[in-house]
Amino acid sequence: MPALPELKELERIIQLGQKYLEVDVLCEVDVQHKRFPVYRLALGNPDPALPAIGFFGGIHGLERIGSQVLLSFLRGLLTRLSWDKSLQHMLQEVRLVFMPLINPGGMWQATRSNPRGVDLMRNAPVEATDQVPFLLGGHRISRYLPWYRGPAGTEMEAENLALCRTVQEELLPRRFSIAIDCHSGFGLRDRVWFPHAHSVHPIPHLADILSLEELFQQTHPNHRYLFEPQSLQYRTHGDIWDYLYLQAQEQSGKTFLPLTLEMGSWLWVKKNPRQLFSRHGMFNPVAEHRLHRVLRRHNSWLDFLMRATCGYQEWLAQGPTRLRLQERAVQRWYRP
Repeated sequence: MPALPELKELERIIQLGQKYLEVDVLCEVDVQHKRFPVYRLALGNPDPALPAIGFFGGIHGLERIGSQVLLSFLRGLLTRLSWDKSLQHMLQEVRLVFMPLINPGGMWQATRSNPRGVDLMRNAPVEATDQVPFLLGGHRISRYLPWYRGPAGTEMEAENLALCRTVQEELLPRRFSIAIDCHSGFGLRDRVWFPHAHSVHPIPHLADILSLEELFQQTHPNHRYLFEPQSLQYRTHGDIWDYLYLQAQEQSGKTFLPLTLEMGSWLWVKKNPRQLFSRHGMFNPVAEHRLHRVLRRHNSWLDFLMRATCGYQEWLAQGPTRLRLQERAVQRWYRP
């Protein structure tokens, strides 16, 4: 197997957790005479009546820290399963799904896009209803420019088809599910983004997002995350989570909350400006102590999401409370 450190760590984790994990290779990616598998891992109770959470990372090959955060979290979970009875009991009530390395070809090439030059976060068949930034919002000009969507009228890239298959099989059929997609590269703060990216219109599940944020604030009052719709910063064509969220809306009575953790890599560059001279350094913490701090910091957020998914019936708003939360959320994020 080629020396891709994140892939080697993932395969070591698969060996470590073979007693607990269900493992599938959803597709393989060819690049430079090498072939990389795209893995899906699952553990916990597969009963479709129970809630589920999906952890996704590595969609952009340059943003290795997203994969590293998920691999660190997954290794910790599997290690705890040998002795942590509370975790053992919880996994009887929830399903966990992991795709920590969705774009191994892009990671091998140290590019944002996949080996075909397509930005996987601009590749879904969703057209923005509002004006998008030039290039950044997604384009079809050339694969040699960043944020390329792929040719018009073609099927999504294999990596995106694998991601969609996972969400459609493991998350969307359930009454409640969450997806968390780990990225880096925007701003000085860690942000939690939610749909839409293609439109400025509020989503029907704003009340659930606000309820989840307030629950996190009560549980971790000193956190540094900023919750906001992605459209508050910029809008794009082809967002894969918009595409899947819109699919979920076709099924009444079910709740699917796709979230994106956008780790603020500008802070790492601010502390070490020399990172600007490295493509890797613009999106990842380079200093070892800073890398370890990032890996520790996000463990509590991922653990919280797992537990909130398991206990969703205790905090999901209903009736008049839900309506009030929806109004507060619209006022906060859409009518500043």
